[in-house]
This record gives sequence, structure tokens and C-alpha cells, in this order.
Amino acid sequence: MNLQELLKEFLFDCKLRKLSERTIKGYRNSNLALLRFISEEYSITKIEEVNHKVLQGYINYLSETGRKEGYINGLIKSYRAFLAYCVGERYININPVDKVRSQKQPIPVINTYSIEEVSRMIKYYKGGRFLDVRNCCIMTLLFDSGIRASELCNLKITDIRQSYINILGKGKKTRHVPLTSAINKQLIRYNRVREQYIKDKTNYDTEYLFLSQKGKKLTVEALERIVKFCGEAVGVREEIRISPHTCRHFYAQQQLVNGCDLFILSRLLGHSKIDVTKIYLNSLEMEKSVEIGALTSPLACMG
Repeated sequence: MNLQELLKEFLFDCKLRKLSERTIKGYRNSNLALLRFISEEYSITKIEEVNHKVLQGYINYLSETGRKEGYINGLIKSYRAFLAYCVGERYININPVDKVRSQKQPIPVINTYSIEEVSRMIKYYKGGRFLDVRNCCIMTLLFDSGIRASELCNLKITDIRQSYINILGKGKKTRHVPLTSAINKQLIRYNRVREQYIKDKTNYDTEYLFLSQKGKKLTVEALERIVKFCGEAVGVREEIRISPHTCRHFYAQQQLVNGCDLFILSRLLGHSKIDVTKIYLNSLEMEKSVEIGALTSPLACMG
């Protein structure tokens, strides 16, 4: 059966399963590039002709052209998803990706904002205007909850509970993060200003917590601009990527520095595997590890 037609069928199935547009786009782009390569290099256009050797040939090509190990492993996951669908639909008997070698990735070191930079970023959005109050609340939430950009944009008024925030994360999995005093303080202020801003408005997306100037649900692109503008304005170091996700990195590393258990942190971040959370532990400076070790010394704790 034709690979291009099967890919269309797979992507349609992804929509039926209500996968995110971002995930579907990733599946489409990565698999289309693969199909183009094996068609041009091996004249393969049928699913029955695909085997692990041609897949490994494309991966070797990517590696030789300088693609990073993490990028290649991400592509392999996309191929596995597509070909697993083909197995499930009985177009093929086995998934050829099962015999493909993943790239050995170096342990990443995550650089994030300093405490001083975070302090300046939180204080940057001053004033009583709706946008200023909203942005200040957003920065506080990013730094004190570890929430992802898409999760923040999807927050609804009803997700703010008495002692926690209900977050709908990846794979439609729900998790709870504490409604800290810092977040609660900014939310009280923001909700007061928000109520006045949306008063008598009938075409606003009022179910969502954070709204644009025109009363629509805040987009990830708009959120990224808010964070980037703030970081550049307060002089965040050039080597630091100014983004909402770097706020998440700061949250994770500070939680570890403050003594948070790795398993608990994994749940707060919404990681499906604790190995992902361990990356933040590996990125801690050696001096910080020594400080934490001194505070949690077994004999010192015995008094």
C-alpha cells in the first residue's frame, strides 16, 4: 500500500484521537521528510518495502549532516508512532522501528535564570492597567508553579481551587500544583482588574483565566512575547534562552535546591517518567549539591 496514502490515514486517525495540532504537525513533517528520502534514495513508495535498514540509512544521513542526537531520537518516536499504526491496522506485521538504534544522548546541562533575574522579571510589569496586572500574574505563575506555556493558556477560571490549581497537561492528564501565597496574591489582584475589564462584554472568552487585550483566549505565541520582552528589558544574560519553558527550568531547579523530593517534583511537573526529571538534578551546580547534602546530613538530622 502507498506510504503517502497511509500517512494521510494515520494523521486523520490522530485528529480523531484528538491529539494536539502541534503533535500532529510534528508527525506530518517528520514522516513526510522520511518518505521523501526513502523514495529518492531507495525508490521505496510502498509500506511493504520499508525495513529497519532503510530507516537506519536515513538516520545515519541525518547524523552525518550534523543533526543532534535528541533531535534524531524525537524523529524516531514519530516514525514509531506512524508505523505502529500500520501494524495495528495490519498493513504490516512488525514495526521496523523496533530494530532501529536510538542515538546515545549526552546528559544535557540546563542553564536557567538566576534568582536576581527572576526577581527583576517579576517586578517588571508594574501599574494598575489590565495588561500590566495580567502580565505580572503570568510571570508569578510561571516561576512558582512550573506550568507549561500551553497549560497556562488553557487555564480556566474554574481551574483555580481553594488550595491548588488544576492543570490539564500532556496526554489530557490532570495534575495539581499548590496555590502558593505568591500566586494567590497576584490572582486576587488580577481577578479584581479582570472583572472590571470584561464587565458588560458579551463576546469575550470569559471562561479562560488569561485573556488578550481583545478578550480572547491568550495564545502561546503571545505568552512567549510577554516573557521575551520582559527578559530583554531587565537584562537577562545573553546565553539564557528567554522563554516560558526556561521559567519551568528555574522552578524545577529551585525546588530541588529547596529540598523537594525528586518524585514529588516529577508529579508537580507532570512528567510521565522520573528519568526526565533527573535531568534537572544533573544540571545543578556541584556547589549547590554540596549545600543540599550538608543540610540533609543523616547525623545532623539526628541532632
